[in-house]
Amino acid sequence: MDAAILITIVLYMLSTAGYLAYFFLQRSRLQQAGLALLVAGFLSHTAAIAIGFAHKGHIPVSNLPETLSFAGWAVAGAFLVLHYRYNLKILGVYAAPVVALVMAIVPLLPKTPAETPAVFKSFWLVAHVTAIFIGEAAFALAAGAGLLYLLQDNAIKTKRSRFFFKRLPSLDLLDSTGYACIVVGFSLLTLGLITGLVYAKSFWGRFWSWDPKEVWSAISWLYYAVLLHGRLTTGWRGRRSAILAIVGFGVLLFTFLGVNFFMEGHHKEFTK
Repeated sequence: MDAAILITIVLYMLSTAGYLAYFFLQRSRLQQAGLALLVAGFLSHTAAIAIGFAHKGHIPVSNLPETLSFAGWAVAGAFLVLHYRYNLKILGVYAAPVVALVMAIVPLLPKTPAETPAVFKSFWLVAHVTAIFIGEAAFALAAGAGLLYLLQDNAIKTKRSRFFFKRLPSLDLLDSTGYACIVVGFSLLTLGLITGLVYAKSFWGRFWSWDPKEVWSAISWLYYAVLLHGRLTTGWRGRRSAILAIVGFGVLLFTFLGVNFFMEGHHKEFTK
């Protein structure tokens, strides 16, 4: 295992411990420690990706471990931006464990060398991959905000437990944060699909080939388009929006991983 990746995993795990301790003990210093460790892990992760880029000459997403690592990096970066934008400290209780879990899986997967590395040496592919992954990271955080919303909503309605009520922010803040994540995620997913079409035309000679990954990416885009349309026109907010954000992330996970495992297509060779 690369030293930078090992250091990154350790830092993310320590960050997770800090955030979980903060969640139960409600000590601000524990949250600050968790955040500092996450920032350190993200910087180490960025260095590892940069080293991989410099060594291979292309964006390091040529196999499943590299792809998962890039996904974890995107989630960590998106969370940090969201944290400083909305100061939603508690979301780290969701983001840090997710990133730590993803990175803990990476070393356990076999590294299969890419058979066609030339396909990665394209500006359009770099733009496509970066936009898609950061967009999906935003959707992952939207799902996290949705999960916290449901926990807080249930605590308020049942009035049985003060545990979550005292530890989670207001429903309005969770709802607005989730909405912001979906808007950002949808914008980047749109940009990622457009750059992907341009890349497909330049490399395969056609914009669209009905590849399973393309089809499910389009389904994911349509799902979030309907979600945003429903929120803007018919008031899909609160509990309904939270549930839809969680379901949408499930669709994305299938698009990201399930399609590669259960369906054949030219995208599969990139994530073996």
